Amino acid sequence: MRKIIGIILLCIIAWGIFMSLAKIPFGKSESKVGNYYVEEGRRETGATNIVTSVVVGYRAFDTLGEVTVLFLAAIGLGAVLATLKDKSRAVIEDASLILITGCKFLFPLILLFGAYVFIHGHLTPGGGFQGGAVVASGFLLAYLGCRGDRISKVGSAIFESLGGLTFVVIGMIGLAIGSRYFLSNFLPKSQLNTLFSAGIIPIIYIAIGFKVGSELSGIIDQMMEES
Repeated sequence: MRKIIGIILLCIIAWGIFMSLAKIPFGKSESKVGNYYVEEGRRETGATNIVTSVVVGYRAFDTLGEVTVLFLAAIGLGAVLATLKDKSRAVIEDASLILITGCKFLFPLILLFGAYVFIHGHLTPGGGFQGGAVVASGFLLAYLGCRGDRISKVGSAIFESLGGLTFVVIGMIGLAIGSRYFLSNFLPKSQLNTLFSAGIIPIIYIAIGFKVGSELSGIIDQMMEES
């Protein structure tokens, strides 16, 4: 009986998936919104990366919500780890020579590359989330190779707070000066393909990069501390 019921449920699910896929216009571009972003995004936002023009331009308020979700996830992880009763520590072996050398040599280069990714996110593939993740990977390497070093929790909290505050303040300034909507692009846009061609978008990406990098580095610090 259970097998029959399982087969019926699988058939229903397969039918629902088939009907959903049948309504998708594969190979047809019928989205007026998508076409508008592709055709007018570079001119209106000054960002040559169309994905950036959408994420930090047309729907920047939604991106602010995504950053908030990451912040809440970091707080939730800290709260869960704080409730653990087992505080026993295992003996940690010393890192290998390769990790120690890589930590000292690659760590500043990783931070520099992460900064490049979120500063040039409106010109090249990348952005604040990607650059912040690259920065956090540098701190992960530091924990694995330079195990005596720890990030400054005060400094991490300051960078994280400044990143989120900058995002919100820019949005409020755009609302006040632009007189149109929250996160209005109120700064002038210069020549396309230049660093300051997209108004407030590079500033927002820098703020997101600092905030995401600080939050992910804090999560790594908490998990390494409890491991």
